[in-house]
Amino acid sequence: MASQTDSAHDELEEPTESGSTLDTARRQLHHAANHLDIDPNVVERLEHPKKVHEVTIPIERDDGTVEVFTGYRAQHDSVRGPYKGGLRYHPDVTRDESVGLGMWMTWKCAVMDLPFGGAKGGVAVNPKELSSAEKERLTRRFAQELRDVIGPKQDIPAPDMGTDPQTMAWLMDAYSMQEGETTPGVVTGKPPVVGGSKGREEAPGRSVAIVTRLVCEYYDRQLAETTVAVQGYGSVGANAARLLDDWGATVVAISDVNGAMYDPAGIDTASVPSHDEEPEAVTTYANTVISNDELLTLDVDVLVPAALGNVITERNADSIAAQFVVEGANGPITSPADSILAERDVAVIPDILANAGGVTVSYFEWLQDINRRAWSLERVNDELETEMQTAWRAVKTEFERRDVTWRDAAYIVALSRIAEAHDARGLWP
Repeated sequence: MASQTDSAHDELEEPTESGSTLDTARRQLHHAANHLDIDPNVVERLEHPKKVHEVTIPIERDDGTVEVFTGYRAQHDSVRGPYKGGLRYHPDVTRDESVGLGMWMTWKCAVMDLPFGGAKGGVAVNPKELSSAEKERLTRRFAQELRDVIGPKQDIPAPDMGTDPQTMAWLMDAYSMQEGETTPGVVTGKPPVVGGSKGREEAPGRSVAIVTRLVCEYYDRQLAETTVAVQGYGSVGANAARLLDDWGATVVAISDVNGAMYDPAGIDTASVPSHDEEPEAVTTYANTVISNDELLTLDVDVLVPAALGNVITERNADSIAAQFVVEGANGPITSPADSILAERDVAVIPDILANAGGVTVSYFEWLQDINRRAWSLERVNDELETEMQTAWRAVKTEFERRDVTWRDAAYIVALSRIAEAHDARGLWP
């Protein structure tokens, strides 16, 4: 199970058992709409993206040959503000996947009450097969192809699977050179030295830890008496595990692609390097190694799937022993599995709330870029805590008032805000 994150950055999903990412996103839209008195015309509009841009990207390989790749940028909805969402480099990037993920970003921004709409995109390429120089050329050409449709007031990309802060720095530089002025706000997730925000890379994991703490408080469980298993020890998983460890929880399992480190007495998470610090090192520090599949079914209080999408399915949902599942990755639970967990009264806190720290600190970064004033790490973390608490209270209110699942409650919050904005703005012309 590879460590992965925007999920780890902003935003990571694959097709589910019961359909594509886009099918799932549309199904979730209708499911939430059924709980609301909402204009069906608004729902109809939200089923479709505003625009999808498809571009060809020729680059010169290091051996002198030219190879052409296909890139996409799906812009779903901008009723609440500029489009916002990740760019991924992965062989399976498609138009429909980008549209579905862009829809999810619309809900994520709305549940956090951020002034953004949703977008997603990427290039169908295996970044592991590119040299650093080739990846830079690909990024700069992709930036040029998208230049007319992105911008700090139009559409603000961020890192995602296969991209990172360096990718965003190249994209920002390419855009700025063509604009004739340095424009740091065109992307987020950059290195702080060129306008990135302190705390941005850690933010999705921090929000997962914050939400886990809030869940335990809600169910009257002390963190000091809580056991946690974290699948995926990348940016999201490692930061979540270390914070929960610091706050008193007992982290009994962490994993990477090679398997899981397991210690029922608790793991000193600070002593185990994350995937970013030392790739695929978790099991080399372990006395007891179990599989990623075994980790998912451990008898723990909290399970945090923070690796790839679709790891909890119809096949293993009945074996999940945790009382709470906090989604660190995007889409780690398929739709059929989600129904099984709901029937079993397993509380699932959805990704659009739990890992929304990434896009929230991206919003902070955008503000810092616009105002040309950097925030301290302490301010970033304090502001993130405040935003997560506010979003949690909004979701909790719907959860209690409507007697629905936590996922339904989060989608109800998001959809009600988007529908209200569409109603206020109307349809032009």
